Amino acid sequence: MKNKALLRIALVAASALVGISVPAVAQDAAPPVEQTQKQTPPAGGPPRPFVVPQKQTFTLPNGIAVTMVPYGTTPKVAMSVYVRAGNIDEKPDQVWLADITGELMKEGTKTRSAAQVAREIAEMGGALEVTVGPDQTSFTSDVLTEFGPKAITLLGDVVQNPALPGSELPRLKNDALRRLTIAKSQPNQIAMERFRRLLYGDHPYGRVFPTEQMLGKYAIEDVQRFYTDNFGAARTHIYVAGRFDPAAMRKAITDSFGKWKKGTAPLTLIPKPNLKRAIDTFDRPGAQQSTLYVGLPVTDPSNPDYISLIVTNSLLGGSFGSRITSNIREQKGYTYSPFSQLSSRYRDSYWVEVADVTTSVTGPSLKEIFYEIERLQAEPPSDDELTGIKNYLAGVFVLQNSNRRGLIAQLRYVDLHQLGDNYLNTYVQRIYAVKPADVQTIAKKYIQPDKMALVVVGDQQKIADQLKPYQPTQ
Repeated sequence: MKNKALLRIALVAASALVGISVPAVAQDAAPPVEQTQKQTPPAGGPPRPFVVPQKQTFTLPNGIAVTMVPYGTTPKVAMSVYVRAGNIDEKPDQVWLADITGELMKEGTKTRSAAQVAREIAEMGGALEVTVGPDQTSFTSDVLTEFGPKAITLLGDVVQNPALPGSELPRLKNDALRRLTIAKSQPNQIAMERFRRLLYGDHPYGRVFPTEQMLGKYAIEDVQRFYTDNFGAARTHIYVAGRFDPAAMRKAITDSFGKWKKGTAPLTLIPKPNLKRAIDTFDRPGAQQSTLYVGLPVTDPSNPDYISLIVTNSLLGGSFGSRITSNIREQKGYTYSPFSQLSSRYRDSYWVEVADVTTSVTGPSLKEIFYEIERLQAEPPSDDELTGIKNYLAGVFVLQNSNRRGLIAQLRYVDLHQLGDNYLNTYVQRIYAVKPADVQTIAKKYIQPDKMALVVVGDQQKIADQLKPYQPTQ
């Protein structure tokens, strides 16, 4: 019976975790029970909107913005220092210089060695993470509540007073070279790089990988100059979420960051991506699969259309129950894990469908992807289908906000894209307000096959004829 089968699955899964086995006869051990008529579970209640707890915001005299939010009951506090410095600030011959700068900032401060920094933050129950992205570099830790002010002081030292030791640069460059070599051997990474280049050309968003020669020539002076030019109070926003003493935390932030030099304003370099059909192939002789990247620029998160675009993406290819996934995975068996996504940066976003498909069905896979797009443009989804997608998105949103660091990530997203204080509080309601006709309209307006860039990494000899119908027309 169904419940018994589910129970056995759960037992087997749990047993696997602890290293024991469940006897094969376990499912027959219980005496038979009468069949009962299946009952339909009661309908779920109306969606509950997520409400951000009352937050405290202030700005230091040097321009640093601060957001503090009491959240949860666990006696821990997360803090992140976001600096608007990243790959966007790299010149054409400086690809990954921001990443190397971030790595070198982990190597201690002018008064603390790397080992001292690691030991101090570990004694507070946390760790220090430095993450470099296209638009921002973040410094994050999550510590026991009692150590919150002490941890923010340590973060302040790491961000404002990095030692940037030249002795560590050769090792970090070698690490970067190994990462580059691995990435350039992976079809998904190759396809992503070529896709971004088709869309953005020589804009920083289109420069994904450096050359070996580029990495080799970076000197410590380049790192120091990049830090000096791009790190400062004017580009910084500090977030605190969890259980903490607001007065003590505010004092610690003011004392630790209040004297940092303002520095330069964030660089605003909004791209003008390519919006026309283009196709690019990369030959991998003998490849059993073709890696597909199919997509185009769309509007960015600051546009009111973006909420409807999120729903449209999820229905089309961005969830396990999406149409493209059902088509080329479940029905056709062309691929195992296709997905679509909206990838956003400051004032920029693109939609892309990604799939690793069997070489012999490269062309048919593209045909089905475009078929599903055109079907959605021609006819709106049913209310039932759309409701399922909206329930999924609302659930994912709640999960994203279920912990301290997740909430900080959401607040950072809102601030970067200037979405307004009420964005998170009204997100669920606006997701549920999207109608079938809205999805059809958004598909027509933004997901336009004739303007898409196509990248295919695979066996050129076997896929060339399959790609002829998708070549751009002159």
